[in-house]
Amino acid sequence: MPHARTSVPHPGDVFIVMRCWSTCLKCGAGIRCSSPTPQDQTQAGTMAKFTVKVSTGKAFGAGTWDKVSISIVGTLGESPPLPLDHFGKEFTAGAEEDFEVTLPQDVGPVLLLRLHLEPPALSRPLCLAAAGDAWFCRWVQLTPPGGAPLRFPCYQWLEAPSSLALREGAARVSRADQHPALWQQRQEELQARRQAYGWKTYLPGWPHCLNEVTVKDLDLNLKYPAAKNAAFYLNIGSVVAELKIKGLLDRKGLWRSLREMRRIFNFHRTPAIEYVFDHWQEDAFFASQFLNGLNPVLIRRCRHLPKNFPVTDAMVAPVLGPGSSLQAELERGSLFLVDHGILSSIRTNVVNGRPQFSAAPLTLLHQRPGRGPLVPLAIQLSQTPGPNSPIFLPSDNKWDWLLAKTWVRNAEFSVHEALTHLLQGHLLPEVFTLAMLRQLPHCHPLFKLLIPHTRYTLHINTLARELLIAPGQVVDRSTGLGIGGFSELIQRNMEQLSYATLCLPEDIRARGVEDLPGYYYRDDGMQIWGAMERFVSEIVGIYYPSDAAVQDDQELQAWVREVFTKGFLSQESSGVPSSLETRGALVQYVTMVIFTCSARHSSISAGQFDSCAWMPNLPPTMQLPPPTSKGQATPEGFLATLPPVNATCDVVVALRVLSKEPGVRRPLGTYPDEHFTEDAPRRSIAAFQSRLAQISRDIRERNRGLALPYAYLDPPLIENSVSI
Repeated sequence: MPHARTSVPHPGDVFIVMRCWSTCLKCGAGIRCSSPTPQDQTQAGTMAKFTVKVSTGKAFGAGTWDKVSISIVGTLGESPPLPLDHFGKEFTAGAEEDFEVTLPQDVGPVLLLRLHLEPPALSRPLCLAAAGDAWFCRWVQLTPPGGAPLRFPCYQWLEAPSSLALREGAARVSRADQHPALWQQRQEELQARRQAYGWKTYLPGWPHCLNEVTVKDLDLNLKYPAAKNAAFYLNIGSVVAELKIKGLLDRKGLWRSLREMRRIFNFHRTPAIEYVFDHWQEDAFFASQFLNGLNPVLIRRCRHLPKNFPVTDAMVAPVLGPGSSLQAELERGSLFLVDHGILSSIRTNVVNGRPQFSAAPLTLLHQRPGRGPLVPLAIQLSQTPGPNSPIFLPSDNKWDWLLAKTWVRNAEFSVHEALTHLLQGHLLPEVFTLAMLRQLPHCHPLFKLLIPHTRYTLHINTLARELLIAPGQVVDRSTGLGIGGFSELIQRNMEQLSYATLCLPEDIRARGVEDLPGYYYRDDGMQIWGAMERFVSEIVGIYYPSDAAVQDDQELQAWVREVFTKGFLSQESSGVPSSLETRGALVQYVTMVIFTCSARHSSISAGQFDSCAWMPNLPPTMQLPPPTSKGQATPEGFLATLPPVNATCDVVVALRVLSKEPGVRRPLGTYPDEHFTEDAPRRSIAAFQSRLAQISRDIRERNRGLALPYAYLDPPLIENSVSI
């Protein structure tokens, strides 16, 4: 078992409380009531014997040889540590074990339960001596004689020697904790979290991130478990080995032919990859990728042609046909625009000692009458029109037109990987996660709601800063922009990023694509957003009876404020709230967070290998500058423009790994860690799962009729969190 710091609370932590209340604490609330009643005193105080049930996780290495004891903290004090001990081995992986403990004194109604983990008196087995003997506790259940059982969720790793305070599972906002001991516990928990999980600036102008250097620095509850970590590296190893054996991974020269590129994915073909290979040159497929490819968030309805994109009627007449015009199509709402202007004059990289090139294209598309396919009308490869920036058309020479479309696909790679994926799909979820750990205690209903959607996000992002975006790593050595260009793009986008962009219904309306046919990302995403919004609304309704309750929740407001300052760098122009005033605003905000951390990430991540395995469909860099005239493109020039062999393979390996969730998955709506214990939120969870199941059935029924099924937002295929 890998070693981790034992003095640091974990993401599911409820703070290691080392202080006990030895004086009489008679005011405030116990777990079940606002003030102790005589009946409470009888059930929880004078009855000396309690039954304790402990559930150990099923994961590899979840059991322990260490000694476990508990202390019961009540309104009248705290019991000494009470050993949980049977003859033989306890706390094996997957076990649920019953113990009986006797309290030597009356502690009053129960407030907290404290777990203690100590090394055994005798030496651990040799296999555990060096690595440590961490224990994964799922939950502890405490039952007084004749009383109802109290469930204390844990769901975290502990390492000896340590103590961990657990609270009964009912979610509680701070106003519900009237007993001073409970109030103090949540304050101390948050203070410890803030000390343990700090912020740092990775690069100027980026959202702040966790202040750790490598995944080795993370505690066990942030890390991949051993099996998931092994699956991750085996996945890398298998792809690297294949490309090494083929002699491709280290070859710096050009591809000899388009046919040779198929060797990249001989052993990893999927129906989607085969479809891309068969159709990548077709205009309809090129256009469809703006709807259902890996970056389906840029296309917008065009009401007025940009002044810097001087397309004429004569240029597009062969596609529009007789009796139509640009103005007529603009008024009809059948023209759409994809603008990669953010790439204008961006810093470019050097790969294999050669300077690389980028373009900032404008692409005009037409939705044919009825439900005909979306097709491209015109492409301009710069933001500045003129004799050196021709407008390429479907009627041009085959290689001119194909090269222009390939430059657009390269722009898609850069914008997707730097902004849609890295910034919005990873860096922002890390901000949501880290602010949650620092500002919301374990017992808070929003912590319980959000924790499944933050699982392993800090691990994968820390790993990305080690292996993907660090100097000399994949982005730096094999993409057209390198880390310098990526950083510049992120800085630019941070100045433009808006709250509406992250809220799918508002984003769809703002881009004017509500009725664009065949837009499955929109259709499926809106269904999932709606199911999430209803689920979140039900949870918010349980714990926040009024808008005033939202305003008065200082822990909630601190979380939102820290996301605003550390994630969005206090830019008020973003429209991202720095506080929340109503229940409706809270529902929208939390829905946005969960959607960003699950469904949106799946839609922009799961299809990366499908899109890039046939590299000409998504080239990570371009070795020759964009064409400045027509009639010059040739097959040989097309090959010479594409990335070199080693850069192609380097990026394909990375995107293969980033498209495949390693090890055991937790699909959207799957909550095996039962942080909520009350009936009302559990009913809402079941209803949410039922709605997701119906959405999945609808998606699969539709996909049966599609030549290229869109499955990236099928709920069972969506991971609950950003974990790859």
